[in-house]
Amino acid sequence: MRRLDLIPKSIVCLREGYTRETVVRDVIAGVVVGIVALPLALAFAIASGVPPERGLYTAIVAGFLISALGGSRVQIGGPTGAFVVIVYGIMAEFGYGGLVIITMIAGGVLVAMGLAKMGGLIKFIPYPVVTGFTSGIAVIIFSSQIKDLLGLKMAAVPPDFMDKWVAYKEKIGTFDLTTAILAGATLAVLLLWPRVSHMVPAPFVAMLLATLAVKIFDLPVETIGSRFGGVPSSLPRPEFPDIPWHRIREFIPPALTVALLAAIESLLSAVVSDGMIGTRHRSNTELVAQGIANIVSPILGGIPATGALARTATNVRAGGRTPLAGIVHALTLLLILLLFGKWAAMVPLASLAAILVVVAYHMSEWRAFAGLLRAPRSDLVVLILTFILTIFVDLTVAVQVGIVAAALLFMRRMAEITRIEGVTDEIRDGVEDPDEITQVRKRKQIVGGREIPAGVEVYAVNGPFFFGAAGKLKEVMTEIGEPPRALILRMRHVPAIDATGVHALEEMARACAHQGTRLILTELLKEPMEVIVDSRKLKTVEFAKTLDAALATCQSAKP
Repeated sequence: MRRLDLIPKSIVCLREGYTRETVVRDVIAGVVVGIVALPLALAFAIASGVPPERGLYTAIVAGFLISALGGSRVQIGGPTGAFVVIVYGIMAEFGYGGLVIITMIAGGVLVAMGLAKMGGLIKFIPYPVVTGFTSGIAVIIFSSQIKDLLGLKMAAVPPDFMDKWVAYKEKIGTFDLTTAILAGATLAVLLLWPRVSHMVPAPFVAMLLATLAVKIFDLPVETIGSRFGGVPSSLPRPEFPDIPWHRIREFIPPALTVALLAAIESLLSAVVSDGMIGTRHRSNTELVAQGIANIVSPILGGIPATGALARTATNVRAGGRTPLAGIVHALTLLLILLLFGKWAAMVPLASLAAILVVVAYHMSEWRAFAGLLRAPRSDLVVLILTFILTIFVDLTVAVQVGIVAAALLFMRRMAEITRIEGVTDEIRDGVEDPDEITQVRKRKQIVGGREIPAGVEVYAVNGPFFFGAAGKLKEVMTEIGEPPRALILRMRHVPAIDATGVHALEEMARACAHQGTRLILTELLKEPMEVIVDSRKLKTVEFAKTLDAALATCQSAKP
């Protein structure tokens, strides 16, 4: 890997130099994004099943490291809605100690992915898979907020989707009118405030107004303080986990899920921001930065972090153009924690639930989801499968099954577009009608300047010759009927061949040898030829550079 590939964009921007205007613009954008991030960090932490301050720790520590070390000029890192479902499940199964270990392992995987230059591979994850699990996560986030949104009197919300709604149905009669009105008012502010001002973020205004309403009118609603106690006004001391090595195998699957999701989210956000400001990010550098952030964040009390698309877009719209804006965003949150952390205890949970409902709505990408409903059937299958598995089974299973299903369906499509057929139509001049061509082929006359000798069959392979299409060679042998004295396979439109394709050719060569038929491959491209030669299996097969040469060989060898 070239050393330049891992130079952070913060260093690049320093070398380019800052102007007074750039610094002022980035500082203002960083403060704006920090204010946006405050209620989201609290809400994401609570929804993930951890104390609210851990969301702030994550936004501060991971946000600083992702901006300082990352490969994007404007990426904003921190806790995101995509991780809510995963973190909640990990907390339920392993507790916070297990979450710390899993997050650090995921960080190591991300660093390894970046060093191995795998940043470009993330783009091969099919769009229906990404849309399916993102929409599924949005549905789960919305479902998890009903208790706080309506003030239901119930114990912990069940982790399973269906169990949640069964519990809500049983407890719907316990809803609190004051809480529901407060949540509704928060939603109204979130929807209407952007018409008033874009400079002051709507989530911050909604949270602030709801908190003031609770304080001034002494509303009897649940707050962060009543559920979690006070919020610390400082960062915790670094704490390294004790790793239970006998359980390390249990931590690997969820760690891989965290790493994969962090990579997808961060690079997707980086790509979108590139389009907004007309630059190009360094994907491998970004993965390394994400990995380091996820290694350090849990040591300082955080949870998994990644690039946050909504906050990154806010940064760009506010004028941020260099990593300085992301660094200022983290410092802004740190100052808020140090100076006003204790006031966070007064924030009503209903307002945070309303904020998450809006986040879930935007995260659902319902327009993209609806658009994919009109996509080819294979894409629709992948979308629905990933969506349903995310909601009813597990995100890890959903992503794995979605990718495998997409790969299998892609292989089927590749096999369908690969054709092996007689080439009489191909070597004609294109003026004869199909009936005439059939008669010409039967008479073995000159077609397009080429004569097909008696007892010779010519077939063309069109498309990649992978294992999905290899079985079509067997159909050729049965289609021919009486064994010809020579069989020519024209392969000028075969861009690639795999081991199964070579094996299919080997079986055909063996069958031809048994029947006394010469097998000639013509017009092989460089890559397929190298694969065939390296295999050292097709020793009885003849090769010809052109179809004319193969036909001439057969003509001269007439019985």
